[in-house]
Amino acid sequence: MAVVRERRQLSLRLPLPEISERRPRFPLPLPPTAENNRSSSAAISAADLEKLQVLGHGNGGTVYKVRHKRTAKTYALKLVHGDSDPAVRRQLRREMDILRRTTDSPHVVRCHEIFEKPSGDIAILMEYMDYGTLETLLKSQGTFSESRLADVARKMEVKIADFGVSKIMCRTLDACNSYVGTCAYMSPERFDPETYGGNYDGYAGDIWSLGLTLMELYMGHFPLLPAGQRPDWATLMCAICFGEPPALPEGVSDEFRSFVERCLQKESSKRWSAAQLLAHPFLCKDSRSGC
Repeated sequence: MAVVRERRQLSLRLPLPEISERRPRFPLPLPPTAENNRSSSAAISAADLEKLQVLGHGNGGTVYKVRHKRTAKTYALKLVHGDSDPAVRRQLRREMDILRRTTDSPHVVRCHEIFEKPSGDIAILMEYMDYGTLETLLKSQGTFSESRLADVARKMEVKIADFGVSKIMCRTLDACNSYVGTCAYMSPERFDPETYGGNYDGYAGDIWSLGLTLMELYMGHFPLLPAGQRPDWATLMCAICFGEPPALPEGVSDEFRSFVERCLQKESSKRWSAAQLLAHPFLCKDSRSGC
């Protein structure tokens, strides 16, 4: 899962069907304020934290909003109990390992501390992202206007926030040919590379995901399916591989429709690159970006 940032961050994680239903489904809270993003140089202990509220539940665990008693800074605390399903704990161990390796990366939601208690409970203290999931954002603020979408896409910065289905690769992605991630946003070639583009290109796949995400922000529901439908993996695969790319409703601008069409070409080689999209009229109009 990735978190996307403009001037402030937005979560583009959507609560749609995932490949493994046993994976912990923690709805990570979203974008940090500048104050919350500054971490203390001193180590934080579990005793320093005060629980404020529950942010979400998952298989075998809970995510809390917590506050440091001395500094009053807020964090997200992911807690998995010692008696949780072994599969859940294996996934959490993998996530802990990745977080330890990427603690200084500007592209990963910051992990401040990891607590392992004698009882077997494991807790991960992470930066607090205070704008909610995409689902809650759409419910509270409604759909996005074209100008707001253009601003988001133009200034997009991705931060990874959830490693529940991640793998640690040695040097290259060539060793990995399994499916990981949320299949609703996978591009056609991820399911059928021979038909839709040969070798899988993660960059082109991200462009497809961007197009779907912008459509969802505009329409208020996942664009490949009727509003409210939560299908299984096979239904999604059929919609992505055998259906036509989704189309925007009537009334949108020609620039927005063109931008989305450049993202949602079923053949990966026909999709525009990020550099090309940044020069597209949809992003350049009403902007001072100089494109």
